[in-house]
Amino acid sequence: MSWTGFKKSVNRAGTTLMQKTGQVDKTEDREFQDEVNKFKIMEKNTLALQKEAKAHLDAMRGMTANQARIAGTLEAFFVDNGEAAMAGHSYRRAVEELDTRTTQGLDQPYRATVLEPIGKLCSYFPEVNNTIQKRNKKLLDHDSTRTNVRKLQDKPPTDGSKLPMAEKAAADAKDVYEAINTQLVSELPQLIEYRIPYLDPSFESMVRMQAQFASEAYEKLGGVQRYFADDVRDLYANGDLDGQVEGALQEIRDLTICGS
Repeated sequence: MSWTGFKKSVNRAGTTLMQKTGQVDKTEDREFQDEVNKFKIMEKNTLALQKEAKAHLDAMRGMTANQARIAGTLEAFFVDNGEAAMAGHSYRRAVEELDTRTTQGLDQPYRATVLEPIGKLCSYFPEVNNTIQKRNKKLLDHDSTRTNVRKLQDKPPTDGSKLPMAEKAAADAKDVYEAINTQLVSELPQLIEYRIPYLDPSFESMVRMQAQFASEAYEKLGGVQRYFADDVRDLYANGDLDGQVEGALQEIRDLTICGS
């Protein structure tokens, strides 16, 4: 920070303190603050969306990779059983293809149509915040110089040049403040309004890719079902499958090496 910038920061800190004690006028703009609050909500939600969208892709990739590892382990269990081995092999092949499809087929489109647009929107937020902060600083300067003029008018100084100089400083500060304030008042609501049409394509793309992923997973895993009995679902619903599992566990318990 330059020396001039440092002095301005000190002066503005003093102005803020004197506003709290009523020594300097303070401009209240509730309508503008409402727009800033709306922007802050938009910023918070968009940053959260960026984080969760990235986590969703990571979760999809992690799930398919984990399925592939489980399938490899299961296949090793069933290597000596003909029909079960075929089921294990079919399952491994299905989830490996699904894993490859997720990595190669969905990763790049998801990044291009979901993550990158959201990230680009988030990249605008620091500049908007900087502009809001700049506007607030210029408003402090405007209030400070305006108050100075009022005090000189109420109690004219012996030096006749002070009031004209103060009035010029106040006019300059007002012009600078109004220029940046006008820009924000005009553009901030537009930015907030544009969030829906901007994110709509990404939302649609994400839903379509989720549907595609689910459809492919159903198709590939559906091919494994032919190795299982048609009534497995009914057996589970009726509790018979639990009985079969418990029966197998009891046979294991009956082994001497397992004990009771």
